[in-house]
Amino acid sequence: MRFADYAKMYIKAGNGGAGSAHFRREKYVPRGGPDGGDGGRGAHIILKGDAHLNTLLDLRYKKYLNAPHGENGGSAQKTGKTGKDIVLNVPLGTIAYEFETRRLLGEITEEGQELVIAQGGRGGLGNVHFKSSTNQVPKYAQPGEEGEELIVEIELKLIADVGLVGFPNAGKSTLLSVLSSAKPKIADYPFTTLEPNLGVVQLPGYRSFVMADIPGIIEDAHEGKGLGIRFLRHIERNKVLLFMVDASGDIEAQYETLLNELSEYRKDLLEKPRILAITKMDLVEGYTLEETPDLGIPVVTVSSVTDFQLDILKEEIWKLLQLSSKHDKDHEER
Repeated sequence: MRFADYAKMYIKAGNGGAGSAHFRREKYVPRGGPDGGDGGRGAHIILKGDAHLNTLLDLRYKKYLNAPHGENGGSAQKTGKTGKDIVLNVPLGTIAYEFETRRLLGEITEEGQELVIAQGGRGGLGNVHFKSSTNQVPKYAQPGEEGEELIVEIELKLIADVGLVGFPNAGKSTLLSVLSSAKPKIADYPFTTLEPNLGVVQLPGYRSFVMADIPGIIEDAHEGKGLGIRFLRHIERNKVLLFMVDASGDIEAQYETLLNELSEYRKDLLEKPRILAITKMDLVEGYTLEETPDLGIPVVTVSSVTDFQLDILKEEIWKLLQLSSKHDKDHEER
């Protein structure tokens, strides 16, 4: 299945049905009073969280969406039928905005959660509501309200415990394939990964976490270069960031460049727990660096090809995840 993390649609919720201005007419009741029913509500357009989905591909082909109108009210105070709501299943991590104003409509983070992105119009009141002592034969009823109409942008930000951050060809996809059952495309050229990939990493003791391989970052990615900010947003939901740099290059310079790109995109990303994996150690004689840089975060030298220290890396990531969970829990309690 192709990955898609963005969709833009013109949507129109249903109009409410008109109220009825009917009067009761029966054989032995020649002057029956008003009995017009209310109009039905127009259909809403709703997003619904589905944990089994991981792409917005289905929405990419829905450029225009018009929801059904509510039915008009009838005689004998019969209310018109409500328009059938349109429910769009979306992955967890989906966010909806109004296109013109960038007003946040809401986000979906839980299975079964629903978000109304376009409200159907209310049905109009029938003439029975307007009867009074001074107006016993109201000949009017309310029209139905218009349903909301807007252009909506829908984005997906992957929900994963750990996000891989590194330059193209840093070995992110290889690491994900070795640590999990994910099968991302792997080749020896930049931008092999053109879309995020998710994998579940298993540890002893029935422990596990979800890891996301984000397409490679290049310098000035925050300005749209390379794959640009299109994929930087997926990092926003990760609890822990795993930075990956090639052992054959200048480790500190690579790390600082990656940090700078995240900071230019969103400074608060640097508040997330971080760990650095120095990759491709199988190409270093003796699997040993002359000097391991002190960057103020955990640093692990690894090789995905020979499984060198991958177990240590997993345990270090697990420790950071536990600290992150504890921090979130303490924050909620305060």
